[in-house]
Amino acid sequence: MLSVKANLIIALAIGAIISAVLLALEPFTDYAFLSWEWAGISAAYLFWGAAGGSTFFGIAICWVVNALTYGLCAFAILSVVSALKLPIDPKA
Repeated sequence: MLSVKANLIIALAIGAIISAVLLALEPFTDYAFLSWEWAGISAAYLFWGAAGGSTFFGIAICWVVNALTYGLCAFAILSVVSALKLPIDPKA
């Protein structure tokens, strides 16, 4: 059984991979998956409008926010799966 820390690390890695794949697919799919990146796009747009930052930092913020969003979902799924794997002790 994995610990919470291990589940968190795995979930963040899964979120980072999903976010990177979505960002890489955007130009090739004519931005068909843009709705899947809504949280990151909103954060990047807010940063760009409020701070006048560069495009590179906007893309980096988009990637990080999407990685955290998808990582949170993956963490919830991993936590449920590991909780279902807990041994049931009838003596307790």
